[in-house]
Amino acid sequence: MSVDAKKETLGFQTEVRQLLDLMVHSLYSNKEIFLRELISNAADAADKLRFEALSDGELYEGEGDLSVYVDFDEKARTITVRDNGIGMSREDLIEHLGTIAKSGTRQFFESLTGDQSKDAQLIGQFGVGFYSVFIIADKVTVTTRRAGLESSHGACWESAGDGEYTIENVDVPKRGTEVVLHLREGEDEFLDAFRLRNIIHTYSEHITLPINMPAQEVPAAEGEEEPKEPKGDERVNSATALWARSKNDIKDDEYDEFYKHVSHDFEAPLARVHSQVEGKLEYTSLLFIPARAPFDLWDRQKRHGVKLYVRRVFIMDDAEQLMPSYLRFVRGVVDSNDLPLNVSREILQKNKQIDSIRAGSVKKVLGLLKSLANKDAEKYASFWEQFGRVMKEGIVEDQKNQEALAKLLRFASTHNDSDEQSVSLDAYLERMVEGQEQIYFLTADNWTAAKDSPHLEVFREKGIEVLLLTDEIDEWLVSHLTNYQDKALKSITKGDLDLDDLKGEKDGDDDKSEDKEETAGEKEELAKRLQEALGDKVEAVRASKRLTTSPACLVSSDHDMGAHMERILRSAGQVVPKSKPILEFNPTHPLVVRMEAESDEQGFANWGHLLLDQAVLQDGGRLDDTAGFVSRLNETLLTLLESGEPATSE
Repeated sequence: MSVDAKKETLGFQTEVRQLLDLMVHSLYSNKEIFLRELISNAADAADKLRFEALSDGELYEGEGDLSVYVDFDEKARTITVRDNGIGMSREDLIEHLGTIAKSGTRQFFESLTGDQSKDAQLIGQFGVGFYSVFIIADKVTVTTRRAGLESSHGACWESAGDGEYTIENVDVPKRGTEVVLHLREGEDEFLDAFRLRNIIHTYSEHITLPINMPAQEVPAAEGEEEPKEPKGDERVNSATALWARSKNDIKDDEYDEFYKHVSHDFEAPLARVHSQVEGKLEYTSLLFIPARAPFDLWDRQKRHGVKLYVRRVFIMDDAEQLMPSYLRFVRGVVDSNDLPLNVSREILQKNKQIDSIRAGSVKKVLGLLKSLANKDAEKYASFWEQFGRVMKEGIVEDQKNQEALAKLLRFASTHNDSDEQSVSLDAYLERMVEGQEQIYFLTADNWTAAKDSPHLEVFREKGIEVLLLTDEIDEWLVSHLTNYQDKALKSITKGDLDLDDLKGEKDGDDDKSEDKEETAGEKEELAKRLQEALGDKVEAVRASKRLTTSPACLVSSDHDMGAHMERILRSAGQVVPKSKPILEFNPTHPLVVRMEAESDEQGFANWGHLLLDQAVLQDGGRLDDTAGFVSRLNETLLTLLESGEPATSE
């Protein structure tokens, strides 16, 4: 006997043990979902066999009729679900049932709240529905053989859900997978044909694979004393493609159950769009927006959203050519009448029909989101909270739909002074002040840094709204979305500001702005002196028109990379040449007034470097010489203490 054939006892991955405990204790109120999950897995196995058999017909092993079989044994107290799909190898069993082979496992358990109902909803986001069998079973046996392997390469997996499982090679004559559930005490309600059939009708009616059960006894005819013994098996579900039916004939709960099947989610979708396109190109699409983001949303290589069918025949899962990366959260099916049945990924990449289907599907999804935003603001806010950052990728990737995407964007803003991203660009335009020709924004590392930025001071004083962008993707977004409705997007941390012609909501008269202009003009000598003290640490020094309460801030040139963008690229490991900032000082601030009065050049230089370092820190940057900063700060404070003057002239 080979080593692989030996019976092994292995331990579950730690995360699986946690998940099993969660399954048993959180989903007790919805036990019947175990059957839905097993049937969905069986249907997926059949789809995968069809796909692989397109290039290797021998995988059918002479049995091309695919189906699922469900049965129970009252005496043994077992339920059996069997399919003749692709099956699994010994290695597949270990990978799929012994571990959660997904990169986001840790995020999953960090998401758990301790609230059973909320935690139960999380489970579906992680594609781990198989483990729901342990809600009703105290032992589960999985016997399987992958199509194409010899019968001696079958494998048997068994576990009581207590932290360990056994696996051994066994002889399996036919391909496919059989799952036997040994029921816990008190779960005998599922040892009933009517109960199982009802569950199948409720959750799996839409599955295109026939689901069979032993035929029920035929009631006695008139004149007969006993009912006729049932013979053979009979189909329980209609096995028709839900998306091929008329929308008027499909109920909401049918749509919801179909979504749960294709997505393996436990929660109903947020929204859906079902469309049939006729003409030169004929296809049907049924696409869903999930209510919650999947755990691997940020894995751009993970594509598991839309299934491709050709004339009701499954062709391909994870068809990335059908949906752009920024819509990778969309789930559903596309069924074409015009593509060849032997279509491959290579053909898809160079197929004009696929390009048309993709363009039409994207248009449908964006139209659905636009309708959601216009008709149900609360539901759209929920969508944006889950998927907003991913949608922003579309501005960079999808130039053709940039205008439609821009209307869907939502941002935090000084208008509501909240970190909630709820402000649209159209709403911003409606609130622009008289004479305003630009959409002002500020990028920062986080919400706190953004709202407390000194760059906002003059805008707050004038009542001019500023968008506060704190997602990393925002830097790329504004570099590609430079205009909206003929209004340029302008960073308030770049270039010089000229707000004098704007009549802000809080402006009483022009005296303050004129005084600020005159003061800035009078401080050219101070700017020159400060420039000499700081040397090559700054590109330039100038009196500021944007500061009202802070002593100084850093500004970038219009065409230079911003400091925030530099930090993002460096944190990603990229080598970025450090640009020199422009230092703007507030001529009327007490610290600046005190600095200007300093006659000792070394003392003046210390004040200047402190001003620069303070501006760097407030901008979210790091100091190159923290020891020098502390030394200068201590020296300046000691000088003030010895002179007996206050720290500021306020």
